[in-house]
Amino acid sequence: MAHALVSSDAAAYASWREISQTLESARSQVEERFLEGGSVLLSVMDVLNRLLNSLESVAKALDDKEASDTSADLRATVESLTALPVIEENRQQALISLAQTGRELRKHVADMQETMRYLRTFAVTVKITGAGLAEFAGFAQEILERIYSGTDEVNRFAAHLDSLEKEVKLAASFGANVSKSYADTVPAVAGALRDDAAKITEHRKNLGVIAREVGAIARGVQSKVSATLSALQIGDITRQRIEHVQAIFSLLDDFLAGEDGARLDAGARQRLQNVVHHLTAAQISDMCVNFQRDSENVVKTIASFDHDMREILKLRDQMGTESGEAGGNFMRALEASVSAAHEIVKQVDTASRQADQVSHSTIGTAAKLSEAIANIRAVKTDIHYMALNTNLRCSRLGEEGKSINVVTAELRIFAGKLDESADAIVNGLPALEAAAERVAPATDAAAGGLGESLTFAVGNIRSAANVMENELKVLAENGREVATKIGLLIGKLDFQHELGDVLARCADVLEGVAGTDVADISDLAEAIAPLDRKIFKLYTMVQERSIHRDIIPASEESIPAPAGIAKAEGDEDLFADALF
Repeated sequence: MAHALVSSDAAAYASWREISQTLESARSQVEERFLEGGSVLLSVMDVLNRLLNSLESVAKALDDKEASDTSADLRATVESLTALPVIEENRQQALISLAQTGRELRKHVADMQETMRYLRTFAVTVKITGAGLAEFAGFAQEILERIYSGTDEVNRFAAHLDSLEKEVKLAASFGANVSKSYADTVPAVAGALRDDAAKITEHRKNLGVIAREVGAIARGVQSKVSATLSALQIGDITRQRIEHVQAIFSLLDDFLAGEDGARLDAGARQRLQNVVHHLTAAQISDMCVNFQRDSENVVKTIASFDHDMREILKLRDQMGTESGEAGGNFMRALEASVSAAHEIVKQVDTASRQADQVSHSTIGTAAKLSEAIANIRAVKTDIHYMALNTNLRCSRLGEEGKSINVVTAELRIFAGKLDESADAIVNGLPALEAAAERVAPATDAAAGGLGESLTFAVGNIRSAANVMENELKVLAENGREVATKIGLLIGKLDFQHELGDVLARCADVLEGVAGTDVADISDLAEAIAPLDRKIFKLYTMVQERSIHRDIIPASEESIPAPAGIAKAEGDEDLFADALF
């Protein structure tokens, strides 16, 4: 009999040891896998937060007021560019008018030059005719010098007109090239800018829609991750229930080794062990069912992340390729269009400066011509009075001065013709100045303002393109990281693989040890009441208590005393009941 008891105890000990090792292996795997899964989920949550932050940065770049102002600047620039051919045509007409006015003045200058040649001829004739008269020798030389002086003034006048005509011809030639250039480039560039101004609005609108879609999916994943983190408590519950089963075996060992257990005979001990085996098997089996159900939900939720992430990556790629131009960013194409417009504005500035130079030069020439005309009039007046004095002297000389008198009379007549030409030139000078002013109207300021707005627009567009590219790059990196983390998460949190098998094996081992029938220990209720109470106090869930009472009914000694009588012993149970 003693030998049989020893063999039975040894077999039970070996069985418990095997069960204990299996349970400890399951517990450590549950703890390790769920801790690792929680860490991965937290890292996914972190990268999702970064993804949402980068989306906010993209949204901010899209909503940037300066970018909206840039679109308005582009539209204004298009209007200004469209007006350039008309402006240049008006300038060309002004140059033609200026050239025409110069040619009209040239005719009067030619008349003055012809008159001065006649005057020189008459002055030489006076000198020759009066060679025998001493009183006319000095006078003839003096009048000749005055005529030479007047000729120099007329020739200087002509030189000013020549210089003006060259400048006008050069400006007209350059303007003709500019007009042709405008005809070839302005419509295309203005059209491109008009299209780009519309594209930038549409582009930003599309990016905004995609960003909102990515944000909605990312926030959905974020909610799923939060729910999964909460669902991971199944791991902690499973670990606790395994520990409770391990503790039940320890309490049984302690009970059997103590005084209460020593009072039981071999049959009673075996019946108690059988009941405890059935109890632990029931607890583990129930735990496996709950674990399988809840962990399967976790795995399904995590598996749905894969579809969400594919959608995020697809939308992210759409954001990167939405432009479809200039290296994946249509704003680069827009920048090229604006740069082309900037080249045209440089031509505008050059043409305006040249026209302005012609205008200022013409106005300066007009002032010089006015001064020259005054000098020529003075020469004419001197010649007129000198000839008049000569006529008076000749009249006193009688027949001897008659021939000189005829020549000096001619001098007076031709000197009078200088007045006619001078009057015509003076009358033409206002028209010359007016034409000069039309050559360089307010286009100078307009071109400068257009150039400044284009420079500002190019800078804004380049800055916006860089910001957008950087933000999309960050978004792409975060998207890839989220996809990688979720791929890792799916592998780490597949609890059904291996872990579920380990727990099922524990249940099988316990059920195998317990057998099919539950021993009757109703006669041992009083003896095992201390053990029953200690085991019952382990539980933290109502479900565990229900399973326990289904197998080991409560005895009077194991029923907790009323709270008022045994407050110190019953508070923990009441608190646990309130929670579970």
